[in-house]
Amino acid sequence: MTRIVVPYAGADGKSRLGAKRAELSAAMLADVLAVATSVGETWVVSPEPVDGATWIRDPGGGQGAAVEAALREIGPGPALVVNSDLPTLTAADLRALDDAIPERGIAIAPAGDGTTNALGLSDTSLFAPLYGPGSAARFRAHVEQVADVNRPGLRDDVDTPADLVHV
Repeated sequence: MTRIVVPYAGADGKSRLGAKRAELSAAMLADVLAVATSVGETWVVSPEPVDGATWIRDPGGGQGAAVEAALREIGPGPALVVNSDLPTLTAADLRALDDAIPERGIAIAPAGDGTTNALGLSDTSLFAPLYGPGSAARFRAHVEQVADVNRPGLRDDVDTPADLVHV
């Protein structure tokens, strides 16, 4: 069974979305969780509990620390890590990410700006907290076996009002 971790910053995330950021973030999370839970067992790592998936408390310290905490809790084995700001994500996107994972490596779904929207890990031990500007390149350099997955549902994240219009 596919295991999926979704990091979610909560109401304080997505500050570039303006006054409606809490509502927009929650709506995008709901969309991502609806898809993720249709594909596999799903955990959300966030500051507060959310409906729709098993909750793991965010330890603070950013997205990398949140994902590390979640992966420690779910234990060894394959897993997907999928950002919560992918409103056009589909089950086929998650299956493609899962299918692309090399036997002893990672699959990366980069965002258009060079950050990372999703990871497929052959084992949770392969994760390193490399998020931020240019993270897709850092994740590629982190392991020997890497596959890129370029699908609109995994690529088109929403960080700004212009992104929202685009999707």
